Amino acid sequence: MKIGVVTDVHGNLEALEAALQVMDTERVDVIWSLGDMIAMGPDSNAVMERLLDRGAHMISGNHDEAVLSLLAGYGHPESYAHTRPHHEWVARQLETRYADVLESLPRTMSVEMAGETVFGIHYHIPTDRRHVTIVEEPFHEILEPTLENMQRLYGAYEGEIVLFGHHHPVHLFEDDTKRYVNPGALGVAKDDLARFAILSEGETGIDLELKAVPYDKRAFLEKMERYDVPQRDVMLRLFY
Repeated sequence: MKIGVVTDVHGNLEALEAALQVMDTERVDVIWSLGDMIAMGPDSNAVMERLLDRGAHMISGNHDEAVLSLLAGYGHPESYAHTRPHHEWVARQLETRYADVLESLPRTMSVEMAGETVFGIHYHIPTDRRHVTIVEEPFHEILEPTLENMQRLYGAYEGEIVLFGHHHPVHLFEDDTKRYVNPGALGVAKDDLARFAILSEGETGIDLELKAVPYDKRAFLEKMERYDVPQRDVMLRLFY
């Protein structure tokens, strides 16, 4: 079995298509998406359509949940106030069928593979806060990517491989019992590379490949302008 792992697609259809093309070539069996499928980029609906077409297994991320909270009238996280105009725009654009799918998603998932447990979460949420709403800000603050910090966040998690996203750079750390893996944000980077991972069954366990493939960033940036995406100037400067 092979699992293709993406995270933080963030409405970037061009980056997603580039990754899916490679996954097709490598005969990936199932796709995991570790949250933040929507927002920031211009193509939230198209990204959701493509992932659903591929039968992707998805979990929710903070941007997904913040947009849904607005749609449901539950408010918006206080620390995300700077993103609210953009999230309100995404909420107005998001098709009901995709909002319904996002609303149904869990925050974690796991699978047994090649004698190991693979666990996925968008970013660390303390066990006793996994039931609280996004307005109560359950996700842990982002920590610098070091082995010590990954052990602090995920050391008690069940599983030999812990997959996560949220913090956009690639993370790959290992200790005696676990591998801590963030394949890097698929749709958010200052270069023109879409990042993802492929897990496959090896002779002695799970083989992990980190991938980075070029995508049509010019087309993505042109859409940001053409669709008049709110707060795009700030996002382009900080993230793209």
